[in-house]
Amino acid sequence: MTADIEVSTTSTDAVVGRKLISVVIPAYNESDCVDELARRLADVADGEKDQYDFEVIIVENGSQDDTWEKLQKIHADDGRFKILQLARNFKMDGGLTAGLAFATGDACVVMTADLQDPPELIPEFLRKWEEGYENIYMVVSERQGTGPLRTFNSKAFYWLAGKLTDGAIPRNASDFRLVDRGVYETINQMQERNRFIRGLFAWAGYKSIGIPHRRPPRFGGESKAHSLKVLDLAFKGIFAHSYVPLRLITVTGLGVSAISAIVLVAFTLQFLFSGVPFAGFGTLIGFILLLFGILFSMIGIVSEYVGLIYEEVKQRPNFVVRRRLGL
Repeated sequence: MTADIEVSTTSTDAVVGRKLISVVIPAYNESDCVDELARRLADVADGEKDQYDFEVIIVENGSQDDTWEKLQKIHADDGRFKILQLARNFKMDGGLTAGLAFATGDACVVMTADLQDPPELIPEFLRKWEEGYENIYMVVSERQGTGPLRTFNSKAFYWLAGKLTDGAIPRNASDFRLVDRGVYETINQMQERNRFIRGLFAWAGYKSIGIPHRRPPRFGGESKAHSLKVLDLAFKGIFAHSYVPLRLITVTGLGVSAISAIVLVAFTLQFLFSGVPFAGFGTLIGFILLLFGILFSMIGIVSEYVGLIYEEVKQRPNFVVRRRLGL
């Protein structure tokens, strides 16, 4: 159950006949970025005002800086900006889930607050939406301002995710996208707790297209995408959208059993013809350690799936709202 405290209902009335575009943005410790983000989004909205109305839902995701205070001022200055404050940090996918739950637009743009997702790309998304596409996403053609380890992690994740999900998650597809109302309402109906929003959009299907674009460096502040957090998200995304690791346990078990049978036959023949039962004690120890390594790896994979099941069984909400401005 979420705890909602209504703080304000300031908003701008949509003009009859114009479609509404919702923009959902989670923000965690983004004090250095939110003012510039609001300015650039307002410019994009003003440039499209002949065809579309905009609402921007910024989800303050348990920040520890003055992001919330700055967002209050942004809302007071421009009623198109609506703010959700969550009770704590629910990570990026929790923030996106919260924002999507409150979106009301004919289409919804999902993006980050650090301006690595340039708002100026939204008009290009809109043109593709007008052509009939329902899921338009940015494909990262180049990452600027990221170190070699972060770049390697991203490439490794997309390669592995593509292999394990039969290409369901497009390579280098980002969370930055515009989706039709039918798409995000479908995502809202999915109540699973282990949410990987990018994977859910890919799973839902619909008429999709990627737009290549260079991802700029952060506008300000520090990146929250540290290697361990990225790896945790990557593993959760893969395990939540693929059963291949479980199947690999069976394949590995059968393979090791076959190898063991062959080795046993070879050692038996060696004993019959030469009288030497085994090649040596060290070989035995090495082989036993290898088998134990494989066994514990299998147990680790199973435990990851058990952990996902445990989270689902608890049925806790994906987010808790503390305050609302304009919603």
